[in-house]
Amino acid sequence: MNKDFYCLHSDLCKTLANEKRQRILGALRDGQRTVGQLVEATEMSQANTSQHLSLLRSKGVVNARRDGAHIYYSIANPKIIQAFDLITEVMQETLAAQNRNAGLESEDTLV
Repeated sequence: MNKDFYCLHSDLCKTLANEKRQRILGALRDGQRTVGQLVEATEMSQANTSQHLSLLRSKGVVNARRDGAHIYYSIANPKIIQAFDLITEVMQETLAAQNRNAGLESEDTLV
């Protein structure tokens, strides 16, 4: 893999490394939604949601499909959700290990 690949990889990771964009992806995991539905699901303003959707579209993370007056957004590649879920599992395991270690540390101070 060359330098260009790693630059693209880093760019995609930066795109996904945003709490608001992650909320949008979470809302899209079960299927397509309109901007209004995403606003309701994410509790973000319409302007903010649209701005993040524009970036996600430009990076190829989401697709848009017009149907009459509505634009429906969907995940471009289901592997994005798989990666999201894998990172979630890693975080949960890390937090569980930290909690176990914190419990051991507090037991050490009791002795």
